[in-house]
Amino acid sequence: MENPSLPRTAAFFDLDKTVIAKSSALAFSKSFYQGGLINRRAVLRTAYAQFVYLLGGADHDQTERMREYLSALCRGWNVQQVREIVAETLHDLIDPIIYDEAASLIERHHTAGHDVVIVSTSGAEVVEPISRLLGADRAVATRMVVEDGCYTGEVEYYAYGPAKAEAIARLAESEGYDLARCHAYSDSITDIPMLEAVGHPHAVNPDRGLRREAVARGWPVLSFDRPVRLKQRAPSLSLPAWGPAWTSPSRPLVVGAVAVTAAAAAAGLVWYAGRRRAATCPPA
Repeated sequence: MENPSLPRTAAFFDLDKTVIAKSSALAFSKSFYQGGLINRRAVLRTAYAQFVYLLGGADHDQTERMREYLSALCRGWNVQQVREIVAETLHDLIDPIIYDEAASLIERHHTAGHDVVIVSTSGAEVVEPISRLLGADRAVATRMVVEDGCYTGEVEYYAYGPAKAEAIARLAESEGYDLARCHAYSDSITDIPMLEAVGHPHAVNPDRGLRREAVARGWPVLSFDRPVRLKQRAPSLSLPAWGPAWTSPSRPLVVGAVAVTAAAAAAGLVWYAGRRRAATCPPA
């Protein structure tokens, strides 16, 4: 347990491919299709985007294109309906893809008296329920503009790149965190500002760019590859000391397994969509 006389400490976690094995923004596409929010073409496109994302991550340009696409896609959606769909399908879709290593690390930070904060570019309606499922203390996420209970397609706050570091700095000021004592975890080169903001940065399942930076800067490189349902996890996992834990020389095998899983998931969505009649999006 953390010494109460010392400044407070937090652990900041990116979400996609750091805590969960997929993109949270794309994971609910099948549920949104069943709820009539998107049509078959959108399901297929998000399945392909999920496959590409899992295979190689997303750089700045790809992330921007995804943001523009998803913003336009959700224009006119009823916010309450989105929240209800996420709540109804959260455990079925997200629980099985939470990394065991990440869940254990979150437990360990809590045991040490640290706050746990999820910091994600995905939308708040998805990130906040996932954060509660994980037992996180706070969440930082993208927020869309809402008028008359529906999304306008415009972004109010985009939790991406330097904005993540700025959000962390604001939390540090309001909550009394000593950033030099804090930890951060991410898989993406776009999260360099967030990792630089703390005294203990960690690269988790890093993309090529982040791996190069982590090696050059001497940051620990962690490999998480054991998705498991929370209820099926052992009560505790023997964890190594703080430092370059779970560094794996077999990263190509992990990438290969993820690629096969992603391909199977994409094929399943294609099959499912082909069996269903196309739904139409509600008017903006």
